[in-house]
Amino acid sequence: MLYLVSALLRRRHSLGVAALRRHEILLHGRIVADEKRGKRGSEGGRVFEFSSLGGSRPSLSIWRRKKEMGKEGLIVAKELKRLQGNAIRLDRFMRTHVSRLLRTDLLAVLAEFQRQDQVFLCIKLYQVVRKEIWYRPDMYFYRDMLLMLARNKKAEEAWRVWGDLKSEEVLFDQHTYGDIIRAFLDGGLPSEAMKLYDEMRQSPDPPISLPYRVILKGLLPYPELREKVKDDFLELFPSMIIYDPPEDLFEDENLRSDEEDD
Repeated sequence: MLYLVSALLRRRHSLGVAALRRHEILLHGRIVADEKRGKRGSEGGRVFEFSSLGGSRPSLSIWRRKKEMGKEGLIVAKELKRLQGNAIRLDRFMRTHVSRLLRTDLLAVLAEFQRQDQVFLCIKLYQVVRKEIWYRPDMYFYRDMLLMLARNKKAEEAWRVWGDLKSEEVLFDQHTYGDIIRAFLDGGLPSEAMKLYDEMRQSPDPPISLPYRVILKGLLPYPELREKVKDDFLELFPSMIIYDPPEDLFEDENLRSDEEDD
């Protein structure tokens, strides 16, 4: 009899724990639903996904997710490329077709044009995206635009995008600064790269060594600018060492390129 009573008590306890657990999961599900319907983070609509363990984790920003283009997106992308030489027909098509694209298709078309370095069309879609009701300022949105413009040596357009970024108070982290500055250096725009470097130095984000190393490597063709960044690096990270290539490295490379041209 004592064994039977003990077993019944243990079963009641386990049932109570299970019921409490189900209540916690249901409550968490409601919180997730409220998050998805309502509040969106300022960093690209961050929401919390349901977890079978009752925990929560932030989902990827919409700008970082894999962008797969649907059938309508493919049609619009093809037509935009065909019409880009005709301003009147292009603007009409933007109003009648591009404005009707789903968010996923619009972002996929923009990402594809960035991959193809279609600067003119990227700027057009960039302006459309920023007017959408679902748009939220996001670091990755601006990062992708600036990287594309740097690759194509479009300094004027890049500074217009940078002005939009500043007006929306979007902050880059140190890694993103390093990637963008390196892209401007690789694109042969050292003065623009150093302006962004000054912005990086004023950023409230704590400095870390890796972005500085990325920038220093990109500055190898610009020894005077590299010395400035090198001094800043050693001041910030006095215990670290910087590798300096031989002074005649680029002289040898230039000599080889001249011989190839001859």
